[in-house]
Amino acid sequence: MNDDTSPAAAAAHNRSRWEPGYVRLLHRGELAQRIEAARQRLTPCRLCSRRCGVDRLNDERGFCLIGRQPVVSSAFPHHGEEDCLRGTQGSGTIFFSGCNLQCVFCQNFDISHTARGALMDPPSLAELMLRLQGLGCHNINLVTPTHVTPQILEALVLAVPEGLRLPLVYNCGGYEDVETLRLLEGIIDIYMPDFKFWDPEKARLYLNASDYPEIARRAVREMHRQVGDLVMDEKGLARRGLLVRHLVMPGCLDDTRAILQFLRELSPGTAVNVMAQYRPAGMVDSRRHPQINRGITHREYLDALDAAAGLRLV
Repeated sequence: MNDDTSPAAAAAHNRSRWEPGYVRLLHRGELAQRIEAARQRLTPCRLCSRRCGVDRLNDERGFCLIGRQPVVSSAFPHHGEEDCLRGTQGSGTIFFSGCNLQCVFCQNFDISHTARGALMDPPSLAELMLRLQGLGCHNINLVTPTHVTPQILEALVLAVPEGLRLPLVYNCGGYEDVETLRLLEGIIDIYMPDFKFWDPEKARLYLNASDYPEIARRAVREMHRQVGDLVMDEKGLARRGLLVRHLVMPGCLDDTRAILQFLRELSPGTAVNVMAQYRPAGMVDSRRHPQINRGITHREYLDALDAAAGLRLV
């Protein structure tokens, strides 16, 4: 009998037995308590930093355009996400319609700026999560989840007894309310926020949220407090931690450098994806948004990568 008790073997054994935190919370009865606390934040709505104050339990709609039930635009195994999420079988993405930011340059404008899609009650959303798991997806990737956090939890508590065991990815815009995030501690395995702008004036112009930079800093700090640096399994798949996306914008390298410096100070091990795919989209035009009415140059992207490399960010 081969009794391999080496540290490497023990680590591999522990990874093979990995179980998401939400399973333990369900068994302890804490998941139901979190759901109730999150549901209470729907009336008056204060889920995000907009704090619209509408009564979403009675299907009123505020900035995000969504009432009591979430609206799902699409769901499928996504093979275009980061390597550590997509693996070989794809990331199980669920795209929620509506948004608490509605960036003027949003490349998913038809989703984020409308409530177009299918209304989902908790059993339907739970079934969708289980279907993605059944297709072999490596995680459940909740895209734009901020404004439907309670509804996601209502579905989760139904999906777990039916066998859901995938890591949950909270794929958000960064404009989060810290009190809402605290309700997700031990539930969300991987936080993947955008960090868009450092300058409040740019945030006002392009996000209609001049307080975005400070809100995003608070949110990212809280996310890191909960899950720490990104941790991979033996196959290179993300299991837990923080992964920050930063989209390089035309003429905004000062914002890029400041955001990267903040992330380096948060933790030298912060995982960052410096993204190059910006293009004018959504409501961007030459009259209202001349600075960002073009793609980024190759030089701008190289300078952004150099800034990340200089800070030794991964």
